[in-house]
Amino acid sequence: MSTTGKRLERDTMGEMEIPENALWGASTQRAVLNFPISGEPVDPAVIHAYGLVKWAAARANRELGLLPGELAALIETAAAEVHAGSHDEHFVVDVFQTGSGTSTNMNVNEVIANRCSILAGEAPGSKRPVHPNDHVNQSQSSNDTFPTAVHLAAGLMLKSLLIPALDALRDSLSAKAEAFHPILKIGRTHLMDATPVRLGQEFGGYARQVDLAVVRANKALKALHELPLGGTAVGTGLNCPEGFTKSAIAFFEEKTGIPFVEAENHFEAQGARDALVEVSGQLKTIAVSLFKIANDIRWLNSGPRCGIGEISLPATQPGSSIMPGKVNPVMSEAVMQVCAQVIGNDATVTWAGAGGTFELNVMMPVMAQNVLRSIRMLGRVADLFRENCVEGIIANEGRCGELIEWSLAMVTKLAPQIGYEKAAEMAKKAMAGGKTIRQVCEEHSVLPPDELRSALDPEGMV
Repeated sequence: MSTTGKRLERDTMGEMEIPENALWGASTQRAVLNFPISGEPVDPAVIHAYGLVKWAAARANRELGLLPGELAALIETAAAEVHAGSHDEHFVVDVFQTGSGTSTNMNVNEVIANRCSILAGEAPGSKRPVHPNDHVNQSQSSNDTFPTAVHLAAGLMLKSLLIPALDALRDSLSAKAEAFHPILKIGRTHLMDATPVRLGQEFGGYARQVDLAVVRANKALKALHELPLGGTAVGTGLNCPEGFTKSAIAFFEEKTGIPFVEAENHFEAQGARDALVEVSGQLKTIAVSLFKIANDIRWLNSGPRCGIGEISLPATQPGSSIMPGKVNPVMSEAVMQVCAQVIGNDATVTWAGAGGTFELNVMMPVMAQNVLRSIRMLGRVADLFRENCVEGIIANEGRCGELIEWSLAMVTKLAPQIGYEKAAEMAKKAMAGGKTIRQVCEEHSVLPPDELRSALDPEGMV
């Protein structure tokens, strides 16, 4: 029975009107009505990973003789389509929903079941020949499949997006460090002039930060290897047959290339979400590193005439609607905003991670959303920062040399020869007279000319 533009489906609570062309069912529709909160659906990466979970489950149930081959084949076909993103528009449940992700699990179950009905020539909503609970959800629970899908989604995104982006950014910064090695510039501590460094040394420091970010991203990936699948409702594995989890996880590894394993303890794996908290913490640290690099680079570029101006960044767009010719370090600013968001996301993940009560964490959807958002944003902005900024950085060697000569910190090299107090006196005289350290030392004959020239050679200070 249907009304215009609608069809009726039934679940254990009664009938629900469903949009006629929707693949979801009654349980999903209840969630749509219950949770009109953010207007933001669960991240598609979770849905695609859920398709892989249901695909693997159907294979495992068929291998164990629990699911007829023809039904398993239908579920595998429909689940593979979900995994490929073919039905994304049918996943309509808001992020802020039941904390176990049950509404999303049922959304997946119903879409796959209804797609199976269509493939078999039956009407959507008929639950023929495939039932969303009895067949698609066989041997599973929302409580073990949702966190499993999240681990799969985050692991794949780390592997395919963030780690390659960080690898490439590190290599680009390393290339700049090598190219800029001959260029001397003034160092800075406390935002004040310090002794000289090589521009290449600064960039080498940035490259090392990103190298360590790669290490941290790989640690995050490793933290996701243990999967809760097989624990079903509370961690006991009720209704999950022996061999199911091993078969499903082998399929995950085959499809992803990531060495996933069954959780060592299912009560830990479902009662807590510590692995996601760890992942988010690594992402926060990566964000802090990238913020530092982007901020330094925009400061080194400041000017172009009235700032530091030791490097020049590629011009990407006009910087002002009122000041003609102004060009801003917009890529650095984009990186810094992403990093600020990731740090905020981590606060949400940390608090939600503490939401494990007895046998289940009940804040999983918001944890998933924030972790995946952080991975995606960091990966994308790292690539854009490299392509549109780092690779086009030019060193302004003349400006670097000019600022070295003007720095009062040049007197540091003289301290062992003339004493700290005499050196401080020369620095104060240079500051008061608007002169360089070299000029003041020559005027006061603090050292013979050859010794002074050698002592104030910047090359000898790096």
